[in-house]
Amino acid sequence: MVGVFDLCTRVQNGFRARLAKIAVPETKLNLAVSRVLYQQGFISAVSRGTFRGIDPEYTETTNFNVAERRLWLTLKYYRDAPVLKQMSCISKPSRKVNCTAKELRHLLIGRPAGVVKPIIPGEIIVVSTIKGIMEINEAVQQNIGGAMLARAR
Repeated sequence: MVGVFDLCTRVQNGFRARLAKIAVPETKLNLAVSRVLYQQGFISAVSRGTFRGIDPEYTETTNFNVAERRLWLTLKYYRDAPVLKQMSCISKPSRKVNCTAKELRHLLIGRPAGVVKPIIPGEIIVVSTIKGIMEINEAVQQNIGGAMLARAR
């Protein structure tokens, strides 16, 4: 769960500083959330590398090099404005927000679900389900619920 906070902060700070690329620790959670951001068009590329930069060829992550492995996210801008305006966490280590498939469907149609405000146009919610980390629309299509990790717009 802590990795989601770190990823949200790094991505948001990277956009605010107008950086072209940012590095985040290479974990399965960060890779899955980055994949969702890439699929939804908020970032333009995800590459593997070290803290020094992107690897020209694939290097497997082992126990000996895990500390220096990074994911390099290429940030996306449109007319000199960041594509991602805001990214925030929904679940916290002290309060995990779980939703059923029905509650996720309510969020999509504009109704609140518990403490979570409804989704607005152009916004996504990243959900951790039993089938992996996915965007809220995918979870509703597959009729599965899960823990809501972050929202981005």
